[in-house]
Amino acid sequence: MKITSAFGAFLDPVADKLMVATVLILLSTRALPLITTLTGGVAAMLSGNTWLMPVMTCLIIGREITMSALREWAAALGPQAHSAVAVSWMGKWKTATQMIALTALLLAHSGVNCGGVGDVAAFGGVIFLFIASVLTVWSLFGYFAGLWKFMV
Repeated sequence: MKITSAFGAFLDPVADKLMVATVLILLSTRALPLITTLTGGVAAMLSGNTWLMPVMTCLIIGREITMSALREWAAALGPQAHSAVAVSWMGKWKTATQMIALTALLLAHSGVNCGGVGDVAAFGGVIFLFIASVLTVWSLFGYFAGLWKFMV
């Protein structure tokens, strides 16, 4: 219908962040399914979900909260500061890997394991979420570097 509004422009990124945060928190409350097709230390690290998922969840949610505050502060400083926190290619890659990870992890938690699909989804989901977590921290430092001259 090609209808836009100021409220819609505000709500769209907020809704995305709420959805991602909710899914991450819910995925962190249940152990990953036992990965039976993998052997050794990797499978042991991924099964049980005692620390890895919660740590990555905290990194991602913490970054999103920090970026929201940084963007608001930068907007108050003026156009030059605001342009320092414009969406970057790294933020786009972070979002893409995050969405792939969440899709795979939701599939793994759904109980589907035909031919080891659930195992592959669990393993791949954690790997993609790890990559998203690294990109999350990396991009946050990039935004801080861009705003550094306004901070000191």
